[in-house]
Amino acid sequence: MTSWHFSPAAREWTCQPVAGAARAFHRSLPDYAPTPLVPIPELTRELGCRVMVKDESSRLGLPAFKVLGASWACSRVLDQRPGSMLVTATDGNHGRAVARMAAHFGVPATVFVPQVMRPETAARIEGEGAEVVHVDGDYDTAVRRAAVFADERPDRALVQDTAWEGYEQVPAWIAEGYETLLAEIDDQLGDPPRLVAVPVGVGSLAEAVVRHYRQPEVPRPSVLSVEPDTAACLLASLSADRLVTVPTADTVMAGLNCGTVSSTAWPVLRAGCDAAVAVTDADALRAVADLDRLGVSSGPSGAATLAGVRAVMTRPERRAALDLDDDAVVVLLNTEASPR
Repeated sequence: MTSWHFSPAAREWTCQPVAGAARAFHRSLPDYAPTPLVPIPELTRELGCRVMVKDESSRLGLPAFKVLGASWACSRVLDQRPGSMLVTATDGNHGRAVARMAAHFGVPATVFVPQVMRPETAARIEGEGAEVVHVDGDYDTAVRRAAVFADERPDRALVQDTAWEGYEQVPAWIAEGYETLLAEIDDQLGDPPRLVAVPVGVGSLAEAVVRHYRQPEVPRPSVLSVEPDTAACLLASLSADRLVTVPTADTVMAGLNCGTVSSTAWPVLRAGCDAAVAVTDADALRAVADLDRLGVSSGPSGAATLAGVRAVMTRPERRAALDLDDDAVVVLLNTEASPR
């Protein structure tokens, strides 16, 4: 499979403005503060562009950005279905965030996890007070099991970050929650970046990034999606120009180990994502080590964006396609802390 896709027309696509209610909600939560946007001079010298890292290694008391989407969606779900058990499937951070918000709102949580999940990751979810159910299968299998479990009783509510036909509203709320992160970047940076690199699992964060930067009458930076080469479902779908499911294998980028793009994210990414790249585990681990040495805590799923930008900047034809000269500002979304 190809490791690169470029869509020349993506930057011209526009969508409706994004609702901004989630940011006011996040500001009402304990421990809310904007996460830092950090300049990295060494990477600027290496890559020949101005590199900034949006550091989501500590967000609302958790070590990942996922709580932004989960908190907003849990709030909206419980407004409609007070007292319900919150149910989800996860490959890590989303499930922990749902469990944390269930405790915040005083309701139970059940989290389905795939067979390949590391024991310490499952233990962190249990530590938030959730019941963890291990599934004999991959992430997509866990999602199906969670959906069936939630449907069995009216006092259970599914809070899933991937969509399918008939299940679109909650994933849309999750993507809305990520708008807070992007609005913070606007405030911190002032002028728009030239490129935003975003890691992709099911594509909810990437959907939020594209929607944010494809509104009418605003500057339109390029958006680069980055996936593991063992689970590059968006890259495969963009290359085929249709939504496809890919087989997955174990990867250090556990948070990105998804075989199918969310059905609500797909039309947005198909139309508005400029480029997609796949990276190896070795690429991601090198990026983790480099960011750690430079003072940024990152796990492989977050550091994947550095690996992806390296895969662009070292290929002149890719760099030219994205119009990345020496003055270009490139924002890497570091979506998680180091698991250590």
